[in-house]
Amino acid sequence: MAAALGIGLDRGAAAAFRGAGIDVVVESARFFGWRLAHPAVAWIPDLQHRSLPQLFPTTARWRRELGFRMQIASGRTIMLSSESALRDFKAYYPGARNKVCVVRFATQPPAAFLNTDPSDVIAEYNLPANYFYLPNQFYRHKNHQLVVDALTILKGRAIDVVICASGSKEDRREPGYYDLVNSEIQKRGLEAQFRHLGVIPLPHVYALLRASTALINPSRFEGWSTTVEEAKSFGVPVILSDIDVHREQTSGAARYFGVDDPVSLADHLMQISEMNSPPTVRNIVPHQDDNVRAFARSFSDAIRQTAVS
Repeated sequence: MAAALGIGLDRGAAAAFRGAGIDVVVESARFFGWRLAHPAVAWIPDLQHRSLPQLFPTTARWRRELGFRMQIASGRTIMLSSESALRDFKAYYPGARNKVCVVRFATQPPAAFLNTDPSDVIAEYNLPANYFYLPNQFYRHKNHQLVVDALTILKGRAIDVVICASGSKEDRREPGYYDLVNSEIQKRGLEAQFRHLGVIPLPHVYALLRASTALINPSRFEGWSTTVEEAKSFGVPVILSDIDVHREQTSGAARYFGVDDPVSLADHLMQISEMNSPPTVRNIVPHQDDNVRAFARSFSDAIRQTAVS
């Protein structure tokens, strides 16, 4: 990075690209310098540091901003994951004249990860047959506190709902956030309703997702949600925060709640729980190959356009 900024070129990387006969470079959280001879695509996953600056330490926010601005100034093709991110990009960098491509990724879980029996995983973690799944890292913008508030409301209504959560407890930006949420869970007596499993093997993630009543994503901000995309690949119902990218990602085919509205989330959880639907283990939806092919085409188009520009 020092060389890329100081002399305009990461010489080691440039030499490796030449030696390997690379046609186009994709920069993901990297910058190889404005003097890079190869055409380059810069993937900007989201602009959260501009939309929610209070969640970033000043140094981290400016490091991210400097990197993006260097890529823009160097004429990179900018690859974004959603139309929502494109609107943010145009708002925050109105002077940018870069070629911009929106490439919405789709997921295709490896078949080897789907051989685990969900019933075994459910039994291993001592979960009930009906549970809602929340597989988000414990970052503040992922908004776990809203889910705790919704469970508190349901407890007051004598409605028993179980949320199964997985993901890392660690956030370098705010090391104490998990402890803060966990203390609220204990204070409110919600240990049986909010089950955090920590970081679990990916086959277990897919097993729990496939057998869940619905996936929840209460996030305040997403570039293009991986958890939502994975739920779509199995046809799992989704209950999502009402942010633009979630609407875009699901084409309106979801239940939505405001990022500060635990009552709405509680209502959705209660309504679905009262349906008394039998537990279901879902498989890959028939059209998922088409979704992945569409993603591959749009990515390939972005690379080809960059190669000939």
